[in-house]
Amino acid sequence: MSYDQYHRNGPQQGYPGPQPYDQPPARAPRQRGEGAALVARIVVGVTCAVAVIFALHVFLTLAGANQGNGFVQFVYTLAKVLVLGFGDVFTPNDAKIGLVLNYGLAALIYIVIGQFVARLLRR
Repeated sequence: MSYDQYHRNGPQQGYPGPQPYDQPPARAPRQRGEGAALVARIVVGVTCAVAVIFALHVFLTLAGANQGNGFVQFVYTLAKVLVLGFGDVFTPNDAKIGLVLNYGLAALIYIVIGQFVARLLRR
C-alpha cells in the first residue's frame, strides 16, 4: 500500500481502534518452586557473604591492618560472631597459620552447607 492510498483511506482501515478494557490483564501463573528458588538464592548469597567476611578478616589480619580503625574492628567483630565454634579447631604454634586454617574451614563449611540447603530448596 502506497502512502497516498494509506492517507486517502485513512489510518483506521484495518485497525480496530482501542478496545474496551473489561477486565484487568491476567497475571502469568506462578511456576512451581519459584519462591523456593528465591529463598535458595538468598541462602547462597548470605553464606557467600559470610565467607567473604572471613576472607576479609584473614586478609586484614595478615596485612597488619590498624586494629584501631572502625572498619577493621567491625570486620573483626562480625567474623568473631559468625565463626561460631570453628575459631579454635586448629591450634598450631603460629597464630597466623591457625587464623587461616580456622577461618578457612569455617568459610568452607558455610559455603558447603549453604549450597546443600539451596539444592534441597530447589528440588
